[in-house]
Amino acid sequence: MTRRLAQVAKKVGVSEATVSRVLNGKPGVSESTRQAVLTALDVLGYERPTQLRGERGKLIGLVLPELSNPIFPAFAEVVGGALAQRGLTPVLCTQTPGGIQETDYVDLLLQQQVSGVVFAGGLYAQADAPHDHYRLLHDRNLPVVLVNAPIPGLDFPCVSTDDAVAVEQAWRHLASLGHERIGLALGPSDHVPSRRKLAAGQAVARSAGAELPEERLVRGMYSMEGGHAAASRLLDAGVTGVICASDIIALGAVRAARRRGLRVPQDVSVVGYDDSPLMTVTEPPLSTVRQPIDALGRAAVQLLTAQIDGREVVRDEILFEPELVVRGSTGPVRAG
Repeated sequence: MTRRLAQVAKKVGVSEATVSRVLNGKPGVSESTRQAVLTALDVLGYERPTQLRGERGKLIGLVLPELSNPIFPAFAEVVGGALAQRGLTPVLCTQTPGGIQETDYVDLLLQQQVSGVVFAGGLYAQADAPHDHYRLLHDRNLPVVLVNAPIPGLDFPCVSTDDAVAVEQAWRHLASLGHERIGLALGPSDHVPSRRKLAAGQAVARSAGAELPEERLVRGMYSMEGGHAAASRLLDAGVTGVICASDIIALGAVRAARRRGLRVPQDVSVVGYDDSPLMTVTEPPLSTVRQPIDALGRAAVQLLTAQIDGREVVRDEILFEPELVVRGSTGPVRAG
């Protein structure tokens, strides 16, 4: 019982005494706090006391492309906690190869009569992918928030990390270490955040009086294998510093360098993107550009709940500043 009180209190951000009052039906607790405590019980997998069983809190779809990339579970934890504090219950939807796809999840969520949906990565971030299911949500006036890419023609609220600032921070960091042959390992060509990172890389190269040659730009998959393949091509092109579109790609780049007998960072420097959990314990610890996951997640929930409450929200994309985190995978360019 004590452990349950502590976990629920932490999830909601209230005292254990407040949780106890809710569970025992005592007065002195606001309705919003009461609902948040009950939702936290649901989210954490605890049964409600018999007298409090009944209608569950409003359901919110949280659609993620995968859970193998640790940045998505981290985001789900932030969003889930913020929803629980508002008495809302997240329904986690993740895609798997050959399994249920995003369009199927949208149909299921509509059948469950969810009160809103948060998308964090998905088909909306691919310019060439079908977007009909998003238009369906728009036409039904269902509250929706997108993370890290808007959809042209649909005015869904969107919160994003500033890709241009991220690449500029990584590029200038490598340049300050003496690197001149810098390459980009990005996602697929129709991936909107990768397109933005490419444009930023080209701009920062021009500002330094140079161009970004085509051989120093490689597009691939968001995976270690994709990072390995991309880095192999960049190393063939003679780069000494690699800026990656995700930490997972960066780990693949480190592996590619090592399999060639190269040392990181003595022979080649690698910068990731996300600052996913565990990047401090990789070998070497990964220099990366940190996405402000906590701020993004809380802003997404604020925009969603405002729509649910019928309030006006900002429809323009809101950009959040990333932060360069320097660790052991970057170092001065090797002389000679």
